[in-house]
Amino acid sequence: MTRSFLTRSVAPQAVLGLLMLGAQPALADPATIKDGVAQVAITLTGDDGGTCQLDADSAAAGPVTFTVTNVSAPAISELEVLAGSRILGEKENLAPGLPPARFTLTLDGGTYQIYCPAAAQQMIDFTVTGKLAARPQGEVADLLAEGTAGYAAYVEQTVDAMLVAVTRLKEAVEADDLEAAQAAYANARPFYERIESDVEGFVLPGTDPTDSSGNLDYLIDMRASNLDPEAGWHGYHAVERDLFEKQAIDAGTKEFAAELVANVARLDDLAKGLTYRPEDLANGAASLLEEVQSGKITGEEEAYSHIDLVDIAGNLEGAQQAFAFLEPGMKKISPELAERINARFADVRALLDTYRDPQALGGYKVYTAELRARDGKKISQAIQSLQEPLAQIAEKVATAG
Repeated sequence: MTRSFLTRSVAPQAVLGLLMLGAQPALADPATIKDGVAQVAITLTGDDGGTCQLDADSAAAGPVTFTVTNVSAPAISELEVLAGSRILGEKENLAPGLPPARFTLTLDGGTYQIYCPAAAQQMIDFTVTGKLAARPQGEVADLLAEGTAGYAAYVEQTVDAMLVAVTRLKEAVEADDLEAAQAAYANARPFYERIESDVEGFVLPGTDPTDSSGNLDYLIDMRASNLDPEAGWHGYHAVERDLFEKQAIDAGTKEFAAELVANVARLDDLAKGLTYRPEDLANGAASLLEEVQSGKITGEEEAYSHIDLVDIAGNLEGAQQAFAFLEPGMKKISPELAERINARFADVRALLDTYRDPQALGGYKVYTAELRARDGKKISQAIQSLQEPLAQIAEKVATAG
C-alpha cells in the first residue's frame, strides 16, 4: 500500500492533468453504498492485451472500498489510486487466480486516476462527487483519533531508528568489516519492515509517481526480482548482494550504502508530521501481512542473506502495532472481532518464536530452502488465518462514530 509524501488525511479537491493513455471506456454506474461505504469492483483480464475494468467510475465523497480481482491478466500485477503526483493507495502482487484484494480510502470530491501498469489503457479517471463530511464525533471517534496520533509518533520513531541503523551499516561497510556489516544489515532490516506499508508509496517532490527513480520504496527496498532497468539497482538489497553473495566489500558497495543512508534520511524528513486516518492503519496492517505472503514466504525478499524470518517478524510487529493503536476503538465497535484478531496475532507470534535463534543474524534461523519447503506452508496458513479477520476492520473504522 502506498502513501503520499505530504499528508495522508484528506485528498485534494480536484486533481486534473495526468496524461491519459488510450480512450476512456464507456461510463459505468456510480458506486453502490454498503454500510456507509462506496463499493468499487475492479476486474483485471487478459482481454485486448490487458484490461482494467471498473464497475463504477464515480462515488460519493467519503469512504470508498476498492476490491481488485485478477481473473486472467498475468501482465497486470498492481493497481494504484492516484491524485496528481500523489499515490493514495495500491495493491501489488495481483496474480491471476488469487483471492480479491481490498483496500479502503476516504476521498474528497475531485477527479482521481486508477493506474493499472501494463494494461492496454493504463489510466482511468475516477470521479468523487460532493464534499467530504466532517469526521464523526463521539467516544469511538475520539479513541480512534488518539490511536492515529499515537501511531504517527510510532512511525516517526521507527524511521528515526532506521536512519541510525543504516548509518551503522554504512560505517561497517566503509571500515571494510564484512562480518560487522552483515550483522548491521540484519539489524537494520526490521525497522523498514515494521512501517513498510506506510512509506512504500512516498514519491519525491516533483517526480512522476509512475517513475521508479523517484519512488523512495524502490530506491530503499527494491529486490532483484522487480528491478526496473531504467531506474537501476539501489538500496538494502544491493548492499545485501555484495555482503552475502559476493562476500566482499568494494567501492560499489560503499556507494550503495551511502546512497541508502541518504534516501532513508529523505524518508525520515518526509515522514515527519504526517496525519493518518483509522482506515490507513487498518489498510497498512493488512498490507504488511500481504508482504509476508508475496515476498517473504517464498524467500524472494532476502535472496542472498536468507533472513526472511527476520523480515516476517518485522512485518508482523508492524501490523500488530497498527492494530494495537486501533484496538481501544475496535473494542467499542466489535469486541468479538478485536478479541479474535488478538488471538490470531498471538498464534502467529507463538509460531514465529519457535524459529528464534539468538546466535543467528537478526535473532532468527536462516530461512533455508529446506526450512522453506518444510514449514513455508505452515507459516503461510497461520498468516492467512490472521489476514481474514484483519481485513474486516478498515470499513468498520472508516464509518465509526
